[in-house]
Amino acid sequence: MTSTSNPNISGPFGANLDAVLAKARGENFPVASRLLPAEMRGHLLAVYGFARLADDIGDEYVGDRLVALDQLEAELDLVFAGRQSLHPVMERLAVSVHEVGLDRQPFADLIEANRIDQRVDRYRTFAELLGYCELSANPVGRLVLQVFGADTPDRRHLSDSVCSGLQVVEHIQDIGEDHARGRIYVPLDDLARAGCPESDLGADQASTPLRQVVRLEVERARGLLAAGDQLVSSLDGRARLAVTGFVAGGRAALDAVERARHDVLGVRCRPTRRRLVGRGLGVWMAARRSVMPAGAP
Repeated sequence: MTSTSNPNISGPFGANLDAVLAKARGENFPVASRLLPAEMRGHLLAVYGFARLADDIGDEYVGDRLVALDQLEAELDLVFAGRQSLHPVMERLAVSVHEVGLDRQPFADLIEANRIDQRVDRYRTFAELLGYCELSANPVGRLVLQVFGADTPDRRHLSDSVCSGLQVVEHIQDIGEDHARGRIYVPLDDLARAGCPESDLGADQASTPLRQVVRLEVERARGLLAAGDQLVSSLDGRARLAVTGFVAGGRAALDAVERARHDVLGVRCRPTRRRLVGRGLGVWMAARRSVMPAGAP
C-alpha cells in the first residue's frame, strides 16, 4: 500500500479523506452497497474510514506509531465529547456517532489492536489469533449492527464469528505482504505441523507445505463464516442486504483461493464481481432456510 501519512495535515497521522475511503474498493466485500440509502452508506463509510485510518497508522505511518495511535484515541475522545476534531475522517465519524448513537468501545478496541501489532508479530495458535480478531475485526461488525439498529446479544455473537472469519480470509490473502512487514498471522503451530519454514511465506509462489497450511485456514474461515446464514436470517431490509454482502464477499474470496490451488503468493486471490453476486444469492437463499436465533425480533 501507499502511505497516506502527511505531517502537514491534522497532526502526525494526517491523511486525505478520499484516499482513506478509496481503499474500500479493494475490500473483498462491498463496504457500503449503492443499493442502500445515501445516509446509511455514509454511516457505514464513516465506520470503515476510522478502521482504515487506524490500520494505516498501525501499518504504514513513518514515525512513532504508538504516539500516533494515542493521538488518534485523543481525537476519538473529542468526537464523543461533542468537540471539534482535527482530522477529516474523524469529522465525518462525529456525524454518525451522534446521529446513530454509536458506542465508543468498539473504536477503542480497533486502536488497541493496532497497538498490539506494534509489539506482537507472531501467533502461536489459532485460538491466540482469534483473540486478536476480537479487537481487530469483531468491533466493526458490532458497529455495523448499531448503524442498522439491529444490535442484540445473539446477533453480536454471530457477527463476531463472521468478522473473525473475514479477518482470517484477509490474513490468508495477505500472507506475502504481511511477511514483508515482518508479521505472520498464520499460526506458528500450523506451520510447524506442515513442515513449512517461515521463509516460505516470502517466496514468489506458495510451497506445498504452505498450501497445506492455507487449505487448513480456508476450512477454518469457512467454518466461522457459516454463522453468516443465521445472522442474515435474523435481519431484514437494509441490514440483511448489507450483511449478505459481507458474508458473500468472504466466501467468494475463499473460492478464489481454492481456484488458485491455495497459491496465495503467486496468484492475486480476489473475488470477481460475478462470483460475489453468485455467493450473495446463495447467502440470501440459505438465510431464508435458516432458523432465527432466540431473542431476535
